[in-house]
Amino acid sequence: MGATAHWVAVPADRDAQPVQRFGAFTAAPYAWAAWLRQCPVDTVVRESTGVYWLALFAVLEERGFDVKLVEAHQARQVPGRKTDVKDWQWLQALHPYG
Repeated sequence: MGATAHWVAVPADRDAQPVQRFGAFTAAPYAWAAWLRQCPVDTVVRESTGVYWLALFAVLEERGFDVKLVEAHQARQVPGRKTDVKDWQWLQALHPYG
């Protein structure tokens, strides 16, 4: 999640392209939510990075998703996870376990 793009991943069995890139402007959170709904996904895990998560969090909640917010600092403390993509994959792997 950043100032210019948002990368979203769902389990590989949910879509032919389980990793998607969305823009970071006004319409993007709605496109994100629509794609997640068609996958089908009920819960979403996000890092709380800067202020970029706020609008997306609100849209996802408004659309009925159960959104879990993870402190980015804690996610980055896991050894061997030094890129955003690896962080997201790790969060996706841990999410089913709560």
